[in-house]
Amino acid sequence: MSGQVFSAFYRIVSQIPAGKVATYGQVARLAGMPRCARTVGYAMAGCKDPAVPCHRVVDRFGGTKACFDTYAPGTQRALLESEGVLFRPDGTVDLNRCGWEAGHLP
Repeated sequence: MSGQVFSAFYRIVSQIPAGKVATYGQVARLAGMPRCARTVGYAMAGCKDPAVPCHRVVDRFGGTKACFDTYAPGTQRALLESEGVLFRPDGTVDLNRCGWEAGHLP
């Protein structure tokens, strides 16, 4: 996948505010590539830029991913909780309360 595609994903993810999350599919749709949610996952897992808040991207059910647990199990959840993201009893993000409404992107 081209670096331009990943860069488009990173630009979108960089706009997710603290305390909010987006899904892989949502990022793909916002980038104009609605069938590329898995590619968004590859981009997030491979991102080395600390300015891109990749931990704010979750699966369609609000699930976190082990690839973001770089320091210890639960790292992604801990980062999200420190920003005020709410989790349901089953361990998934409450997307109704913490999902990002992107609106119009430049």
